[in-house]
Amino acid sequence: MGQIRVSVIGASGYSGIELVKILARHKYARVDKLFANTSAGKRVAEMYPWFQRRVEVVYEQYSAEAACRSDIVFIALPSGEAMNLVPELLDRGRRVIDLGGDFRLKDVSLYQKYYKRDHTAEETLTKAVLGLPEWNRSQIKPATLVANPGCYPTSAILPLVPVLKEGLIEGKGIAISSLSGVSGAGRSSSVDLSFAEVNESVKAYKVGVHQHTPEIEMALETFGGSAVSFTFVPHLLPITRGIYTSIYAPLRANVTQRDIGAAFRKHYEGEPFVRCSETAIPEIKNVNYTNYIDIGFRVDTENNQLVLLSAIDNLVKGAAGQAVQNMNLMFGVDETEGLIA
Repeated sequence: MGQIRVSVIGASGYSGIELVKILARHKYARVDKLFANTSAGKRVAEMYPWFQRRVEVVYEQYSAEAACRSDIVFIALPSGEAMNLVPELLDRGRRVIDLGGDFRLKDVSLYQKYYKRDHTAEETLTKAVLGLPEWNRSQIKPATLVANPGCYPTSAILPLVPVLKEGLIEGKGIAISSLSGVSGAGRSSSVDLSFAEVNESVKAYKVGVHQHTPEIEMALETFGGSAVSFTFVPHLLPITRGIYTSIYAPLRANVTQRDIGAAFRKHYEGEPFVRCSETAIPEIKNVNYTNYIDIGFRVDTENNQLVLLSAIDNLVKGAAGQAVQNMNLMFGVDETEGLIA
């Protein structure tokens, strides 16, 4: 096939630059335009020396006209910004993948509640498809607008859906505890995210009000097939990248470790980026810089609880890697292209 011309808006941030790295080794992608308003005029390699002799593109101020010369546009901006750009890009016939949260929720009232702002592109929400390849592949392929899932939701949804779908756990009383590296907050400076503040410490934040909560609920009910209620508590780790999620769920009667293993094999055996193990405990170091999610599980027979564990790289499977996986599906390219070194 011919090359896929790509533009990236927000290409100087952590997720944006990870996206450029992946695209640079993609056999069928050609990076056309990189937009980063605060870095306009600078070469990518000037800010990120890793790109010396690899990508010699200069950052530009965003313009819809320039972006629309590409076949697909990735938006790697903070939530609240993509909604101002997407309608025009779609009207001009471009396909779009948004790595932010503006198009993940179908209910505008939930967006306003959790993101604390009005949604200015409500009519565009109906065009958005959730970019979770393992569970939404058929809808992603023809989509014009893909809403990439959040990093925390990816780490929680993928372990939970198979056991919900097979009726192995109760839908109520689920607890999700996630720990993330500081790159999940983006590249903008903040005292709370400085080395002196996060080093040698762990803290919970946005307990009960995190914006990823309704996204997790929507996906679990859509793909798991039943109503759920859960508690989600995110934590900040003193590491750069990676997410580790521990999930505790009440088991249905007479469910065994073998039943759980069978559910994961049934749904994920052919998935290129899902690695499940009945014996190994996932570790962040084994998934960082990759598009894999590692899932482990244990049945606590004394307390009739299922313990699910997952690890992902928040910048790859939790953002840029999953976005390229979605692009591959949209353009009929091998799903793993650019994602396995």
